[in-house]
Amino acid sequence: MLYARLILSRLAKAVIVLFLIVIFNFFLIQMAPGDPAAILAGEAGATDAEFLRQLTERFGLDQPLHVQLWRYVSGVAMLDFGFSYRQQVPVLDLILARLPATLLLTGTAFVLSLVMGIVAGSLAAARVKKPSGSIIMALALIFYATPLFWVALMSVVLFSVYLDLLPAYGMVTVGAGHTGLAMVLDVGKHLVLPATTLALFFMAIYTRMTRASMLEASQQDFVKTARAKGLAPRIIQRRHILRNALLPIITLAGLQAGQMVGGAILTETVFAWPGIGRLMYEALMQCDYNLLLGIFFFSAALVIVFNIFTDLVYRLADPRIKEGS
Repeated sequence: MLYARLILSRLAKAVIVLFLIVIFNFFLIQMAPGDPAAILAGEAGATDAEFLRQLTERFGLDQPLHVQLWRYVSGVAMLDFGFSYRQQVPVLDLILARLPATLLLTGTAFVLSLVMGIVAGSLAAARVKKPSGSIIMALALIFYATPLFWVALMSVVLFSVYLDLLPAYGMVTVGAGHTGLAMVLDVGKHLVLPATTLALFFMAIYTRMTRASMLEASQQDFVKTARAKGLAPRIIQRRHILRNALLPIITLAGLQAGQMVGGAILTETVFAWPGIGRLMYEALMQCDYNLLLGIFFFSAALVIVFNIFTDLVYRLADPRIKEGS
């Protein structure tokens, strides 16, 4: 019952936040340069004013701003995001077709970064005065400071061009016609490079956070008491230090999960991964503003869902947190 009230409270706030985001994004797009109707008319090779006027009326761009806003907001309330200017397909259909690929990429990268970050941070904290601990932190600093696009390009050069171990682009092998288990393995093979590339940056953050949290927790009185009782160091490290150090990591992970959707734009573009990140880049280059607005909405919704899930996990990890906190 407690968690049901929490979810309902968070969902009510989420609706208000999404409404404000929809309005903000609408006005933000209105300030963007370029006229979609003029761009499409130019690509079609038609420069006469009549054709341009027909396109403008067709997209509703001739209406006053408040009318366009009302139409868009009322449409979003019914999950109608309009049509893509360029592809003439409902925006919702385009996004839903690409969303599973993005969720697969970001979900895999999130799990990899969190698991590897906690493990590496725990090892670094346990070997704080040893060379191995310094090496782990040095690698974490390198991955944190290295631009994501550079890591992506170098991984393609190394593992695809020189070693020819992994595919460099796409989600499946074109023309292979795989089904069943062969299809799963093929997708997994294509997923390795983009997911690992996206995970490395966030893994570095979790490594540093885990190490700092564990070193801080190791100085607490309950840890000193456990040591005085003669418990084995590995038990103290796992049951007492790591468990209490996970609380700030859970908070950070919830925030970073939403940011991964944004980081996926660059990763999907480099690796030609067919997700909404690459779709957003294509829509931006084509001035397909309806599609951009739809992607912004779904990205914001994903961030809100991740935050609600983080609240639930945080309360499971630390029952001392009350409902109103």
